[in-house]
Amino acid sequence: MQNLKTSELKTTAKTSSYDRTDWQRGYESQRNESDYWIDEIEGEIPPDLQGTFFRNGPGLLDINGEQIHHPFDGDGMVCAIAISDGRAYFRNRFIHTEGYLAEKTAGKILHRGVFGTQKPGGWLSNIFDLKIKNIANTNIIYWGDKLLALWEAAEPYRLDPSTLETIGLDTLDGILQPGEAFAAHPRIEKGKNGAGDRLINFSVKPGLSSVITIYELDESGKLLQKHAHAIPGFAFLHDMVITPNYCIFFQNPVSFNPIPFVLGMRSAAQCIQFSPNKPTQVILIPRNGTDKVKILETEPCFVFHHCNAWEEDGEVFVDSVCYESFPNVEPDGDFREIDFDSIPAGELWRFKLNLEAETVEHQVVETRCCEFPTLHPNNVGQPYRYLYIGAADAPTGNAPLQAILKFDFLTGERQLWSAAPRGFAGEPVFVARPDAVAEDDGWLLVLMYDAANHRSTLVILDARDIAKGPVARLHLKYHIPYGLHGSFTSNVFLP
Repeated sequence: MQNLKTSELKTTAKTSSYDRTDWQRGYESQRNESDYWIDEIEGEIPPDLQGTFFRNGPGLLDINGEQIHHPFDGDGMVCAIAISDGRAYFRNRFIHTEGYLAEKTAGKILHRGVFGTQKPGGWLSNIFDLKIKNIANTNIIYWGDKLLALWEAAEPYRLDPSTLETIGLDTLDGILQPGEAFAAHPRIEKGKNGAGDRLINFSVKPGLSSVITIYELDESGKLLQKHAHAIPGFAFLHDMVITPNYCIFFQNPVSFNPIPFVLGMRSAAQCIQFSPNKPTQVILIPRNGTDKVKILETEPCFVFHHCNAWEEDGEVFVDSVCYESFPNVEPDGDFREIDFDSIPAGELWRFKLNLEAETVEHQVVETRCCEFPTLHPNNVGQPYRYLYIGAADAPTGNAPLQAILKFDFLTGERQLWSAAPRGFAGEPVFVARPDAVAEDDGWLLVLMYDAANHRSTLVILDARDIAKGPVARLHLKYHIPYGLHGSFTSNVFLP
């Protein structure tokens, strides 16, 4: 196992608790759609920070007062903040999916959600209705001159990057067949030795035997490779990591009983059962599309998100956010009343895969509750030194994310910036400084919820020293509900 040095957390942040009511208000629906220059700015936007920050997530947590059962079922709303010459322009728009428009017209819930939302009327109104609404709420990327809102179970929706108006479902110029999925966690591999960047993504068709399809696209959006592989058993795969030779998935040890879903009594996610006595499977799919798929086993754990992977000295390393079990979605529960102490917290684990011996070892790198990792784009699929991740304010226990944690894997140093007690953080996005040499020379962009003023703020941190606090805070006019994933492009999309 690669030796990881450890040290005490070096931080100027003060450990603080949070107020549950503050946290809950961040899940209120936001129906406003706006365009405006951000005038309320603390600090100064770095003059060489130029481009557009995009973020996707659920904008509606209720339909005309009828509560969505789980935030992952909420209709997608995209925010864009274009930054140029020390100024910033904000806009947000709902993605006009077929389901969003239909429910807006009807003024009520018309579709079942994957994570628990049911149509009113009990099981009789939901029985045998297996159609799931494409909510396009998970990620947003600009690739091949297209702005694409991603949701892992369907085609992407294309948006106008300057206005965020919905153009419609997109098949990536015929790469996807109608109804074919394009996952919400693509990886972008930076070109080496004159080669262009590549976008690597996947889709999963689950069943008794699941099929994983790999896509590789060049910078123009042209398909370079597409290959499919059958994997034994039901696959619950949300994310993947890449190395120069592999696409790597962790097959969570779960089973799926579809009967309650078909009979309208439970959602699809509520029919998933974690199997603590079964191993987690590490699936390595060769990127050449022809070599044999390798499947290794490790101890039971559940993974939503991976950090990074790389090959070194004939072995493969994977850094992942791991849970001791799958956080169940109860049919009668209210996610706003969640008991954090009763559900597992995410921890950072490092796995070492020996492909010749077919063994997997792991090391727990960080026990502080954490999620939503990011790193320098140049190091995706390569060895790396620095990782940034959303984290709890307190070093122990499960809690909402209120901080950003920086790992230096070389020295073992950790830095923490916290927005507690009344700020709630999400996924950081790393933006490299132009012409930078050092791996951490750049900024972190974090859209956080400011409960004291019931609005959201774009926080800009110096990635070299996040503990000193934001270099700028860009205060929005209203709150944006807690989001999922985002991205940054050097293209500046101003009106």
